[in-house]
Amino acid sequence: MPKLSVFPKAYMQALCKDGTMSVADWIALAATLEVQGLEWYAGFLEMADERNWPIFRKAVEDQGRVIPMMCCSPDFTHPDAAFRAREVARQRRWIDMTFALGGSYCRVLSGQRRPELSIEDGVRFAAESIHACLPYAQERGITLILENHYKDDFWEYPEFAQKMDVFCRLLDAVVHPNFGVNYDPSNTYLAGEDPLVLLKRVSHRVVTMHASDRYLAEGTIEDLRREEGGATGYARRLRHGEIGRGLNDYDAIFTELKRVGFDGWISIEDGVDGMDQLRRSVGFLQRKLAQYW
Repeated sequence: MPKLSVFPKAYMQALCKDGTMSVADWIALAATLEVQGLEWYAGFLEMADERNWPIFRKAVEDQGRVIPMMCCSPDFTHPDAAFRAREVARQRRWIDMTFALGGSYCRVLSGQRRPELSIEDGVRFAAESIHACLPYAQERGITLILENHYKDDFWEYPEFAQKMDVFCRLLDAVVHPNFGVNYDPSNTYLAGEDPLVLLKRVSHRVVTMHASDRYLAEGTIEDLRREEGGATGYARRLRHGEIGRGLNDYDAIFTELKRVGFDGWISIEDGVDGMDQLRRSVGFLQRKLAQYW
C-alpha cells in the first residue's frame, strides 16, 4: 500500500524566509498527524548548516517516521553551459541532503521557460543536466523524480516542461532505473490541461505523488484553459483547498495508479488554511488508500 507524508505548505514563509518557525517546531507539529513520513524542502533556512542534517533525521525517526522525499528546484534550461553546470552541482548537493536525511527520492525540474528558448534546446539542456546527476544519485541509492510543475517561487518564468507534450518529451529523453515521475494532478490544471490524460500517459513511470486539490475561485475550467500556460489562472482563478473537495478526481487517479501497481509515497501538499484542514486531508487520503489498496 502507498504511504503518506506531509509537506509544510502553510509554513514555507516561516521556515524558509523569516525564520519564525523552526524545523523542530514543524516536526513536533506534524507529530499530531497520522502519516508515515515528512517530505523535506532543501530551502529550509536551517538546512544551510550541514550539521543540522543528522539532527533533523534523528528527530523524525525518533517519532517512528522517515523523510522519504526532497523537494528542490534546479534550473536546467539556462542557455549558458556554465550556469547549467552550477545547477548540476547544486542538484548533487541536494542529493547529498536527501542521502543524509535517509531519503530515497529527490526532485528535479526542467527549468524556466525562457521566451527565447526553443523546445528542442530546452529538452536537450534539461535531459543532459539530469543525465549528469543520475550516476551521483544512483551511487547513493537515490531516485530522481521529475515533477509536472508550475513555477518555483523564485523563478521569473514558469516551468519549461509545464505543458504535457513537453513534459513527456523530456521524460522520454531520460530513461534510467533511478529516474521517475512525481505526479501532481493539481499542477496539470495550471497548465490548462486534464490531469487524468497526463496520468494515463505517464502512469507506468510514476514513483511518487503530490496530493493536493484546487478549486475555482472564479470563472470556469474553459476560462483557465484559455489563459496562456495557466500563469494568470494560477493567480486569479485557482486556490488550494482541502483534498477531496476540489477539482481532482481521486477515484479515477487511484484506479489508474492501482492498475499499474503503484505503491510509492504520496506527499500531501495542503493545509494552507491550518492544521485542521491538513488533518482532514490526511483522513480523506487514508480512506481512499484503504478503498483502493
